[in-house]
Amino acid sequence: MIKIIKKYFIFILIFGTLFSCKNKAYTSYVFTEEGLFTNGIEGPAVDSKGNLYAVNFAKEGTIGIVNKIAQVSLFATLPSGSIGNGIRFDKADNMYIADYTNHNILIIRKGSTEATVYAHDSTMNQPNDIAISSNGLLYASDPDWENNTGNLWMIKEDTCILLEKDMGTTNGIEVSPNGDKLYVNESVQRKIWVYDIQDDGSLKNKTLFASFPNFGLDGMRCDIKGNLYVCRYGKASVVVMSPQGKMIREILLKGKNPSNITFGGIDNKQCFVTVSDRGCFESFFSEFSGKGF
Repeated sequence: MIKIIKKYFIFILIFGTLFSCKNKAYTSYVFTEEGLFTNGIEGPAVDSKGNLYAVNFAKEGTIGIVNKIAQVSLFATLPSGSIGNGIRFDKADNMYIADYTNHNILIIRKGSTEATVYAHDSTMNQPNDIAISSNGLLYASDPDWENNTGNLWMIKEDTCILLEKDMGTTNGIEVSPNGDKLYVNESVQRKIWVYDIQDDGSLKNKTLFASFPNFGLDGMRCDIKGNLYVCRYGKASVVVMSPQGKMIREILLKGKNPSNITFGGIDNKQCFVTVSDRGCFESFFSEFSGKGF
């Protein structure tokens, strides 16, 4: 009976928090208990059923799953030596994971919890964040932190294609809602670049989208209006940029080091932010839904 009462109290507490925050757009609150994930928490992604995922639950080399009332459990253990970073789902609910230690893009197919190699290239530094287009093409950032440089890759039919090398420290990456733009940021250089995506997935017309005077840049996502949500690592915030590169707002967080962000929840308007210094998710509501792919 005590356990039932305790679970009921936790449910009411979480539901009450969600209800009270739902009408306060862009106000962040702690969504999952602190310390359940390591400081390598990254790669938030939501499947078609609304389940939330992130890498490094309890220990490195794992993926955790979070249900709608913020309860966390182990979803998958990656192959020996693999540590995940970015996660994305395709339209069929297959999960792709950037495995930065083994130079892989892993896949966990719908209905499975076993990760296998989808694409591998030994010349990758360490695939970091990944983005996916509506036609299933993957794009991966590939930083070399030691030398403050990075590469940009496209993964097409399980083949890794180098799109650009010797960039800055590539990190956050995202495809625009209509699929015609690719955004890539450089953490150390604090710049965001935008490219035009061609029909074959290749890129052209690289243009500086935005730059910042301080603090790092990490994961990014777009909403359906094309606004770009950018994690400001070390600044304890997420900034929202218009499609024209103008800052619309800044959402302050409880944790100092937001590493990535995704959309989910009712109407896909709830933002989930992985916070590495607290080993947990924070959350806030947006007035706009996140894009599907």
